[in-house]
Amino acid sequence: MARPSGTGYAPADVMADLDLVLRECAGGVATLRLNRPKALNALDPDTLRALDAALDEVDADPEVRAVVITGAGDRAFCAGADIAAMAAMGGTEGHPYCRLGHEVLARVEDLRVPVIAALNGAALGGGLELALACDFVVAAERAKVGLPEITLGLIPGFGGTQRLVRRVGLAPARRLVYLGSVIGAADALSLGIVDQVVADDRLADAAGGLARDLAARAPVALRHAKRATRAAVETSLGAGLRLEMEAFAATFASDDRVEGLRAFLEKRKPTWKGR
Repeated sequence: MARPSGTGYAPADVMADLDLVLRECAGGVATLRLNRPKALNALDPDTLRALDAALDEVDADPEVRAVVITGAGDRAFCAGADIAAMAAMGGTEGHPYCRLGHEVLARVEDLRVPVIAALNGAALGGGLELALACDFVVAAERAKVGLPEITLGLIPGFGGTQRLVRRVGLAPARRLVYLGSVIGAADALSLGIVDQVVADDRLADAAGGLARDLAARAPVALRHAKRATRAAVETSLGAGLRLEMEAFAATFASDDRVEGLRAFLEKRKPTWKGR
């Protein structure tokens, strides 16, 4: 997906402040760290632009095979859309701000490699919406999640009303959205909002370990697996099955398929080429 443009918050002559999202890369895993700890890593327009720029770097790096998104500090993954920034906006500015958030989170969801949200603290509002755009969500025991926008006279605006329903079902999603409830990591696990809860001091190891396991898989097959499983919740069964056949055919024609079968027969680990 192309970088956001024409939203009113991402003009071409404005450079993203890359310090707002720090990037590290090792062993095929890129870690993107939201870096506004004093603001609980809230997503103001500048931070959204910086995340978009970091995603550009990740997408352009063929060595990256999995991504972890987390937050700086130990209080918050991301406290959501920036309340102070929204309070300073006029009534007509909501749509471009919402659109920018939608476009950047869609880029997270559309990334060619799997993305893991590592919730090191509160993931509220836009923070939870960012996590829901990821393939996997690993949470520290101290993490809390919720969509409390209704307590501010708003509704989720970065995709939460849609992705949460798809993840947990209509009734549980309505309860969280209508009441603006904030729940702990254990309750989020039981609802299926997060996939794994670990001790606070094990979060980096758990998320990094999952990312390394994913990075070790066949890149072409993993890319098509991501497309196919996403289609299962976005299309009809017939359309999804047709996409699966096309994706299977694409993996069958890849060099990685040849290497994977040969390595199995030769009883060795495969060396993936990513093509």
